[in-house]
Amino acid sequence: MEEVTRQQFRTLFTRVAPCDTAVILGSGWNDWVDTLDVETSLDYRELFAALPGFEVVIPGHAGRVSVARYGGRRLLVFQGRFHLYQGLTAWQAALPVRLAADAGCGKILLTNAVGGIASHLTPGEFVLIEDHLNFQGDNPLRGLQPSPFIDLSNLYQTHFYADLHQWASPHGITLKKGVLAALTGPSYETPAEIRALERFGADVASMSMVPEAIVARYLGLDVVGLSLVTNPAAGRSEIPLSHDDVLLCAQRASTAFPQLLKALLERW
Repeated sequence: MEEVTRQQFRTLFTRVAPCDTAVILGSGWNDWVDTLDVETSLDYRELFAALPGFEVVIPGHAGRVSVARYGGRRLLVFQGRFHLYQGLTAWQAALPVRLAADAGCGKILLTNAVGGIASHLTPGEFVLIEDHLNFQGDNPLRGLQPSPFIDLSNLYQTHFYADLHQWASPHGITLKKGVLAALTGPSYETPAEIRALERFGADVASMSMVPEAIVARYLGLDVVGLSLVTNPAAGRSEIPLSHDDVLLCAQRASTAFPQLLKALLERW
C-alpha cells in the first residue's frame, strides 16, 4: 500500500519542477505556510487514505502537503507529521522523508515543539538541534537488508548557527543549541525520567523528529532540526503538562516563524 501512495504522490507532485528543500512542520508551526507562494497542495486524508494508521491528523497539525516557492527555493512542505504513539513503526512515521526524496529534495528542515529540560531554556525560545538521544525503542532502519550501518556523527547541520544566532538577537528571537531526547509518548515523561534524561545530556524532550532525521541521513539528505520550547519538561514547573498549552505557546511564538525560517533558509 505504501508504494501505491508513493506512486500517487509522484504522479501528483512531480508534474511541477522538482523541489530542492523539504520542511516538516511540527505542532503549532502550520501558519507559516500562509507566507508562501503555494503552487499545489493535497490533504493527508486523501494522500494517505490507503494506509492504515495514517488516517488520524494530530491536533495542531493541518494535515496537508504543499509545493511552494519561497525566495529562490521550491519547497515541499508537510503541515504535520506521524508519530510512534499513533501505533506506527519508526520507519512508517518517517514516510514524509521518503516522499521528500521522491520529489528530488536534497535538504530537509525538521521542526517540532519540545519540552525544556535544561535550566537555561524557557518557553518561547528556539533550539537548533545539534544531536539526539533516541529513547523511542525503535530505529527506522531496523530490518532493512543489507543492514545500513550508517554513521550518525554530525547528523544535524549547525555550521550556520553563529551567523543565525547573531541575526536572531536584534530581532527579539532567542536561539540556542541543544541535544534532543526523543521518547515514544503519548504520555509525557515523568519527573524522574526527565532527571535521567538531563544526566544523559538532553536539553529538550519530544516525541518526534528522530526517525525522520535518521531516514533522511540514510537517503542522503542534509538535515537541520529546529525546535520551539513550548513548556518546561515534567517536574520543572508546578503547572500540569497539556497539549493545549503547547499549541497556545506555539501560537504566541508564531509571529517569529516567518522571520526565523527565512533567515535560516538563507544561511543554509
